[in-house]
Amino acid sequence: MQKTDTDRLVLVVDDEPLMLAFIQKTLVAEGYRVITAGDGVYALSLVRDNNPDMILLDIRMPGPDGIMTLRRIREISEVPVIMVTGLGSDDMIEKAIDSGADDYICKPFRPNELLARIKAKLRRL
Repeated sequence: MQKTDTDRLVLVVDDEPLMLAFIQKTLVAEGYRVITAGDGVYALSLVRDNNPDMILLDIRMPGPDGIMTLRRIREISEVPVIMVTGLGSDDMIEKAIDSGADDYICKPFRPNELLARIKAKLRRL
């Protein structure tokens, strides 16, 4: 049986509390279940313990940054990961995709664009 959006669990990882709350509110309003982490270490424990359907991951974070966190996620999971970051250089986008990201969206972003990208990735699960 195929999951509906209300069955989908999204992990949002960002060290900025306002951004974390904004993304969480946006996703919950669309019917997603959401868990959050403010750093890569906690995010990895949530991936192991909760097996999310999607991860939205910032790059600039304390501790292991988003690229290192992504590489560690890829060691244990093939869950779709969308990088959501203020870093929009071609080099950074290439580095993220090469490290295992499925998509990349730059802050600031339009909520509808983020939701469309999430839905596109989840359709393929």
